[in-house]
Amino acid sequence: MPRMVQCEKLGRELPGLERPPIPGELGQRIYEHISQQAWDMWQEQSRLLINHYGLNLADPDARQILRQQMEEFLFGENARMPEGWVPEGQGGKGGGAPAAKGGGAPARKK
Repeated sequence: MPRMVQCEKLGRELPGLERPPIPGELGQRIYEHISQQAWDMWQEQSRLLINHYGLNLADPDARQILRQQMEEFLFGENARMPEGWVPEGQGGKGGGAPAAKGGGAPARKK
């Protein structure tokens, strides 16, 4: 049986991650408070950000931008999914979920 967490992003108890997804304090916080489903949503969002903004993850500034966006997406003030949101494939007409909130990436430093 999977480990369950009260997911801060999705607002309910869901299966958690198998291990912290990144090293350090933030990785532990994600492990303890974010579900696998919410982490998968972040993975998709991060790909969108990387492609849209042309982020080069070899660049420390780009990695910092992505880390800030990850914290905002998972834990930020607007991080919770809208009331009535239903995960894709779990009922509701159309079967789709509204786009996740999290905002765009900030302007890169010059």
